[in-house]
Amino acid sequence: MSRPPSHIKVLFAGIMSLILTLGIARFSYTPLLPIMQAQTYLGDASGGWLATFNYIGYMCGALIAASISDLKLKDTLYRIGLVLALVTTAGMAFGESLWLWGIMRFFAGLSSAAGLLIGSGLILNWLIRHNHRMELGLHFSGVGLGIVLSAIAVDLMATYLSWDQQWLALTGIGLLLFLPAWGWLPRPDSSPFTANGERMEDRPPQRSWIILLFSSYFCAGFGYVISATFLVVIVEAEPRLQGYGELAWLVVGIAAAPACFIWDRIARKTGELKALALAFGLQIAGIILPTLADTSLAVVMFSAALYGGTFIGIVSLMLTMMGKFYPTKPAKPMGRLTLSYGVSQIAAPALAGTLAETYGTYNGSLYLAAAIMAIGLLLVIILAYREQPSSQPEYQRAG
Repeated sequence: MSRPPSHIKVLFAGIMSLILTLGIARFSYTPLLPIMQAQTYLGDASGGWLATFNYIGYMCGALIAASISDLKLKDTLYRIGLVLALVTTAGMAFGESLWLWGIMRFFAGLSSAAGLLIGSGLILNWLIRHNHRMELGLHFSGVGLGIVLSAIAVDLMATYLSWDQQWLALTGIGLLLFLPAWGWLPRPDSSPFTANGERMEDRPPQRSWIILLFSSYFCAGFGYVISATFLVVIVEAEPRLQGYGELAWLVVGIAAAPACFIWDRIARKTGELKALALAFGLQIAGIILPTLADTSLAVVMFSAALYGGTFIGIVSLMLTMMGKFYPTKPAKPMGRLTLSYGVSQIAAPALAGTLAETYGTYNGSLYLAAAIMAIGLLLVIILAYREQPSSQPEYQRAG
């Protein structure tokens, strides 16, 4: 029997897949949006609709992840998602067509779901099977690193390349990420036993507990998506802050890169739900800060850091917690949970873009996002003060 790869190598494959499918295929749209608006006919509302197409694709990917249990099929879909990330990034450069861009953003959303849900589920299953600690903080650092990469790449290319040339250059970068993401993730083992011979068993929580968790994640999705889509545009809309939008996006990525690792450590001390409540509260503060009168550069950067340091922590804690209940097929419940996150993301970008065009400001959308996040915080607090179901058999506490 061949020796299994080191867990660091497996996690590195996952990091590369997230940088490709989210950092390149998804998040590069945010710093490129104002450039596309300046060089093409794209406006606030149409820019919001393109983000909505992306989230529709992401939700369809979550539906697929939630509907299949076969690990080998999931592995195939994960690898298709890696290819889609490259194809859809390159496809954004081939013409100024809202329909073309919409189709590319839709399939980029499918790619993001493959990387974030199916890929993360495969890695979590591998960690459980080989008796490693059930934490995905290091893996999810790929999201923050992807944001950093997209921000730096767009900032460096903006002076020399047009919007379409930048999409093609990002495709070239993505190809370098594709190789380890594809080659270093082992093919899954469908055996119901761990490497030590212990049987893996699912331990689902009560239905009422799950409903509250799903509802809180719905609220988190709404709070996340406004800033994820429009942060650069919001900063650039302030006359005193013009030219700092991409820097704000870079700060988001820098804060997000170590965030999941840090939230893992916080959760070890406080429990996952109390850590989630703290992350919700900090994200609400980050959403509200840009709406303050006479917003300074320091305040905007602090807001970006709060946002980057919390949104991915919420995702990591939620998905890992859900996956622990279903170690034999973690991607399936992760996909179901993400449907609640994705539903809110479909309507929010289009609504925010339309409100911005109508009223000339994104403040209303930010207030709405903060209010919905506050509802999510209340639901998490309720969950935290209920008895949390046991999700960790003895083999899951290893590592």
